[in-house]
Amino acid sequence: MEKLNFVKNGAVRLPPGFRFHPTDEELVVQYLKRKVFACPLPASIIPEVDVCKSDPWDLPGDLEQERYFFSTREAKYPNGNRSNRATGSGYWKATGIDKQIVTSKGNQAVGMKKTLVFYRGKPPHGTRTDWIMHEYRLASTETAACNALLNKNSIQGSVAVPMENWVLCRIFLKKRSTKNEEENMQFDNDNRLSKLRTTKPVFYDFMTKHRTTDLNLAPSSSSGSSGITEVSCNESDDHEESSSCNSFPYFRRKP
Repeated sequence: MEKLNFVKNGAVRLPPGFRFHPTDEELVVQYLKRKVFACPLPASIIPEVDVCKSDPWDLPGDLEQERYFFSTREAKYPNGNRSNRATGSGYWKATGIDKQIVTSKGNQAVGMKKTLVFYRGKPPHGTRTDWIMHEYRLASTETAACNALLNKNSIQGSVAVPMENWVLCRIFLKKRSTKNEEENMQFDNDNRLSKLRTTKPVFYDFMTKHRTTDLNLAPSSSSGSSGITEVSCNESDDHEESSSCNSFPYFRRKP
């Protein structure tokens, strides 16, 4: 089977119509774990780049899309476990707690995800930016298995490479405008809904003596075919009783 390579000049070049949107589990199990154990990858689609050697906007790939990289962790101090995440213009700072990545079947822990934010300047007075990085690493059990495999290879005389230092990084630019537009749209919809709820129906009382509400009724014409006209209470008529104006409009036919 021919091995497909979608990485050219350090950037991903997918055929038209294809998108790379893997889940956290797929990134850890299908790509990072295979990379650590030196197994064939499903596709050569993630380049190897030291993400801390360049600023996020200088890394290869489309800045408007999510970018994925295999990278190695560099120790900040010779005898420490902290990673050096300083770049030319700033540094990556971890935020929140690490999230455990578990399999969808079996609920087995296979990796950890760390969220980092890029700051311009030098710590601790850097300026926060909208660049976000998700750093994936194998779980401790997977790392122990990898160390055992490396020790076995060393005993057999092969060269042992510290493959457990590999991490998989997803870097993207957070879009705040989209969130603001959604909040404004939701606010407008809530306002329209509240106006509809507060609007009360209008009822006209046709039995009252004095009607002050304009019903926008067209004036009746004397040439109408109904032949019925309304008699006002101020008119005098021998056939009209005085109490009729207080109870119900009195009607008479035209002569």
